[in-house]
Amino acid sequence: MTRSDLYKGPISWMARNPVAANLLMVILLIGGLISSRRIKKEVFPEIEPDQINITMVYPGASPQEVEEGILLAIEEAVRGLDGVKEVEARAGESVANVTVELQRGANKEKALSDVKNAVDRITSFPEEAEKPIVSLPEWRSEAIWLVLYGDQDQKVLSAIGEQVRDELLSLHDVSFVQMFGLPPLEMDVEIGQETLRKYGLTLPSIAQTIRRTALDIPAGGVKTKGGEWLLRTAERRDLAAQFATVPVVRTQDGQPIALGDIAKIKDGFADVDVRAAFEGKPAVVIQVFSVGMQSPTEVAKAVKAFAKGLSLPPGIRAATYMDRSKLYDERLDLLMRNAGIGLVLVLVILGLFLEPRLAFWVTMGIPTSFLGSLILLPALGVSINMISLFAFIVTLGMVVDDAIVVGENTFRFRRQGMGPIKAAIAGTRQVATPVFFSVATTIAAFSPLLFVPGNRGKWMFGIPVVVILVLAISLTESFFVLPSHLAHLRVRSRDKMGFLGRLQMRVSRGVESFVDNLYLPVVRTAVRQRWITLAIGIAVLLATVGLLKGGVVKMIDFPKEESDWVTAEARFPFGTAVEETEAAMDHMVRAAHQVMQDNGGEKISQGVFSMIGVSFTGHGGNAAGGHVTSVLVTLVPTDQRAISSSDFAAQWRKRIGDIPGLESLSFESSTGHHGKPIDLRLTHRQIPVLEDAARELATKLASFDGLKDIDSGIEQGKPQMDFHMTPAGIKAGLTSADLAAQVRGAFYGSEALRQQRGRHELKVMVRLPEKDRKSLGNVEDLIVMTPAGGQMRLMDAAKVEYGHAYTSITRVNGKRIIRIQADVDDKQANAQEIMASIFKKIAPDLKRKYPGLGFERAGRQRDMQDFFAFLKVGFMIALLVMFAMIAIP
Repeated sequence: MTRSDLYKGPISWMARNPVAANLLMVILLIGGLISSRRIKKEVFPEIEPDQINITMVYPGASPQEVEEGILLAIEEAVRGLDGVKEVEARAGESVANVTVELQRGANKEKALSDVKNAVDRITSFPEEAEKPIVSLPEWRSEAIWLVLYGDQDQKVLSAIGEQVRDELLSLHDVSFVQMFGLPPLEMDVEIGQETLRKYGLTLPSIAQTIRRTALDIPAGGVKTKGGEWLLRTAERRDLAAQFATVPVVRTQDGQPIALGDIAKIKDGFADVDVRAAFEGKPAVVIQVFSVGMQSPTEVAKAVKAFAKGLSLPPGIRAATYMDRSKLYDERLDLLMRNAGIGLVLVLVILGLFLEPRLAFWVTMGIPTSFLGSLILLPALGVSINMISLFAFIVTLGMVVDDAIVVGENTFRFRRQGMGPIKAAIAGTRQVATPVFFSVATTIAAFSPLLFVPGNRGKWMFGIPVVVILVLAISLTESFFVLPSHLAHLRVRSRDKMGFLGRLQMRVSRGVESFVDNLYLPVVRTAVRQRWITLAIGIAVLLATVGLLKGGVVKMIDFPKEESDWVTAEARFPFGTAVEETEAAMDHMVRAAHQVMQDNGGEKISQGVFSMIGVSFTGHGGNAAGGHVTSVLVTLVPTDQRAISSSDFAAQWRKRIGDIPGLESLSFESSTGHHGKPIDLRLTHRQIPVLEDAARELATKLASFDGLKDIDSGIEQGKPQMDFHMTPAGIKAGLTSADLAAQVRGAFYGSEALRQQRGRHELKVMVRLPEKDRKSLGNVEDLIVMTPAGGQMRLMDAAKVEYGHAYTSITRVNGKRIIRIQADVDDKQANAQEIMASIFKKIAPDLKRKYPGLGFERAGRQRDMQDFFAFLKVGFMIALLVMFAMIAIP
């Protein structure tokens, strides 16, 4: 290469212009530092799912009534809209939830508008159903809980919780909180049957009277010479004493009788089975979220400081709980420790082989690449979170490889007597092609992950973005910044370096001996026998694939990591008395404390939180019912306890033992995965066939070693009484609407009105006293009023059919489905192998036995199927890049 050729091109120009190289480096370093303070920080990435949620409340309705009255109509309205990929609908007690999954790249705002319009056009919804809510899902990053607990009733806890909530929101670092653990507010107007019969009233008519009386309606204004006067009918009621003055009926002489004279008015909470406890005492929880640019660490610190200085009434205590910022801090600390170790190792090892100052500039590639990538992360929609931090950790081992090659080759030319600038340019150019393709191979392998579909792809989007950015900036720094530093670096001879020089000489002689006597002969042989070398490479590749396919090397979608939280969830059959669920919850709490005593005492735990009516599987907060209880134990960090979370869960399970009547008992003690590893979806047009297939599949799954917490997806629903009009009732002038309204008003309640009280919505319900709606005898003894003012027993006006209601009904694309799920003990079994065996052996047998049966993956399994498919694509692309590198001379 001539001198003129040597000094051509961008590498040469940057090497000869240190100002430009230093400016580029400063931009990457300073820009990254500035961006690091402005980039969004969160525990897990806030993704925007490609879906639209529709929620509609149908108070007091069974799942089948919700399906027939709401789900079928919504499904038919939205399935044919542009951009809709799948419609999943679920009917529970009193509520319908429909998830409309959109096709990749669909316009969400247009799809939202289309779905809203389609739902608004439906005219067949039941009259008692509330207005549907159509929305895009929102993701908020939970930072920490503040738990208020003590031996106080729910009203006191609610009032204190509202006060503390307002104080929390006044903090600079707190913007959004939610409170849970208590039922919603409600005012009950209870009137006995004797009173109703005495005055010839019905509960629906009293509700209508309240609705027509408790009004607050503006009436415009009057403009006078003295100014304008506003007019308003101000009959709004807020408190029980105010509702007591509402006139509901008149005596024979025309005197009004107030509501308070014939009814008991209670201002409290709705009659739903929701209650929370912390360390065995009633509790209310304030969830604190990090939103926008708020750091979860800063939010958690602010809440902890607030809790320490909180002044509470006697008997009430506060505790911080479920500090999710610890996950973020631990991952960030791991990255910083690994980066520090990497920097030291690179400096020490390169210092033994090369000149120490050269080793320093090579090492600078790590912070330059990492900080430089932070400049572009916000523009690409990636935040600093658990996933992107993991990607940074992955790149730590790769980020200086290219700089080491460039630096070592430059050093080699310097030792041969070449000038500094010429050595830097020649050394970089000589290795530019292989270095470029080595980095390009890794980038190509990760690039398909940018296009993984679904929510899983969005959740993992940060991994390929971070890896590609860091490697690309590292390559840029190696080609355009490092050569400039090396070109203007004065290298001292080893003779003048004292002890370090002598140590370098001994290490150098050892390395050169290894290269001359072993490495070079092997390389020469491999080059001469290139076809044998290629055959060996292909054989190793095939052997690797064989080890994976043969099950010698196990494959799991996401490894389970130790968690500081252990959750136990117990489910009884629907309709189980809440007292039985509460007894089970207390037993589970005692068992948790016994495990603590066996493993270091109460000091290994930060408290035990328990709740009835809510499922905390996966630490979500999903309404379930009085037959479900969840107990959550937060452990101290792993370095402060001798027992792992998985062992704690195993001992806890053993301590709990068998609970009579329990339908299922499941535990969760790890992070790093979402959903059950075994998740299957069955479909069939005939419900009995679908349920039989689900039971048989669950039985077959029980034969696999290592499977636990198997859920067949079939739950026995609550007993149900269906009323049908009798000829006697029809003859008396009753209609189905009259009968339904009076039965509903008696036991569920007739809604008089709803209005805002502060930030809460308050419902006023009119119903029978609690003692008159506690047994089947109360139903049989109910008296209904006829339109003519007469009275007759419900059992005379209607006949009864006894049966069971569905616990819930799930539909996908117009078909009912059942999901069968199970957890896997990774020490005994592998989820991927079990799934392969299910689809190879069990699925064909079930399809033959039950014609028309749909059998497919669901949830996490379906997401991971797409993920592994894109991994295979990335592997093939990497192979193609490597072959291209070999083909280029």
